[in-house]
Amino acid sequence: MHGRYVVLDDAPCAASTRPRIILSSSMPGLHLEAVMVNELDAFLADVIPVQEAAERAIHDGNLEPRLALWSRQEPITLFGADMTAVGFDGVEPSFRTVASWFSDCTDYAFEVVAAGVSGDLAYTVGYEHSTGIVVGAPRTYTLRVTHIYRRENGQWRIVHRHGDLPPAQEQSPEQQT
Repeated sequence: MHGRYVVLDDAPCAASTRPRIILSSSMPGLHLEAVMVNELDAFLADVIPVQEAAERAIHDGNLEPRLALWSRQEPITLFGADMTAVGFDGVEPSFRTVASWFSDCTDYAFEVVAAGVSGDLAYTVGYEHSTGIVVGAPRTYTLRVTHIYRRENGQWRIVHRHGDLPPAQEQSPEQQT
């Protein structure tokens, strides 16, 4: 999304490494500042809120928002914490199984550790922190996750997910329950 920018209010802007543009105004004393949104910022702003909502939904047993984020164009792959699948015909039933394990999500957060965009491909690496009912029992846990995205017809779609439990030494005692 080159050339897209966000207009800020007339308050002084915090130091930023992003290019800034000062817009003139016909109103005396009003100076608007615009900050160019780089491709990574635009990607994260577009994708992460929708993905967090979809992941919270699957942790409540609702699969449809997650499916809506996934590409239907091959290749797509899943290296899940409990199952692996290739192609949408393999991924979709795997996600249906996963959704059946979850209910009553009381907390979900996606902690992005790293992300990047290059052309029509992007990735995120991070931790998913979840609390809810898993296979009938209350559970709080963390997964390490990597997602690869492909821009298709102007929309970012997930084409790969890898998730696993972090090594025990990386988890707090609360996360190990």
